[in-house]
Amino acid sequence: MRWQGRRGSSNIEDRRRSPVRRGGGMGLVGILVVLALGYVFGVDVTPLLQGQGGAPTQQGSVELTEADRRAGEFVSVTLADTEEIWADIFRRQVGRPYEPATLVLFKTITPSPCGNASGATGPFYCPADEKVYLDTNFFTTLERQMGAGGDFAAAYVVAHEVAHHVQQELGILGKANQIRRQVSQAESNQISVRIELQADCYSGVWARQAQARFGSLERGDIAEAMNAAKRIGDDALQAGAGRVPQPHTFTHGTSEQRQRWFARGYETGDVQACDAFGTDRL
Repeated sequence: MRWQGRRGSSNIEDRRRSPVRRGGGMGLVGILVVLALGYVFGVDVTPLLQGQGGAPTQQGSVELTEADRRAGEFVSVTLADTEEIWADIFRRQVGRPYEPATLVLFKTITPSPCGNASGATGPFYCPADEKVYLDTNFFTTLERQMGAGGDFAAAYVVAHEVAHHVQQELGILGKANQIRRQVSQAESNQISVRIELQADCYSGVWARQAQARFGSLERGDIAEAMNAAKRIGDDALQAGAGRVPQPHTFTHGTSEQRQRWFARGYETGDVQACDAFGTDRL
């Protein structure tokens, strides 16, 4: 992916040099265990973390490495790309302005209205404050532990979380989450899968437009994104954790589904093709 030398985003909230905050309640170790379990098994652990903020205590300041700085620059440029592309898509396909998300960079752990953010959770979007939370160490996890290396694989991760903000802007995410609170856990999981697959499709739309607008894709970049989608499918994650995949617990979709919906967005470049809620075939 060609990204060096391009504009970075001003919508970055960099907390990586801030003192690490630890909540009361279950304690830092307990929080990290819960978050890790949620990430590995595809379970929404936010309810378990509510009220765990407590009175924060200050830890030592975190030092940034050269890899941290480079990752921050990469994320900033990728975020800027999403801002330009979605602003253009909203103008042409939606008919109204796009209000970009803020992306929070952190190391180790940081608070959010959706529960404490940790490197163990992977990146996520919090609709309560319309911010994306990202510990850039996740890129190392993605490459070394999950076998999904490459800068475009990392860009796909950022684009996917920004896609949740696009859903928020379009009113899709709020409506879907409202329904999720009113149905059974199994039905809620099914809606969650549709949310995530649509975000994968939007990521594909972004990738196509990024190539057309910036010429940023290189040979093998789409293969990197498809490999990342494969590695973070619910079935792959559960199998990798030594479990028999259980479809009724899936919250993000299978590897095949995630790849197919990303490909749909990339091939069409059209947000209308990403209606994961209006189809019986996911």
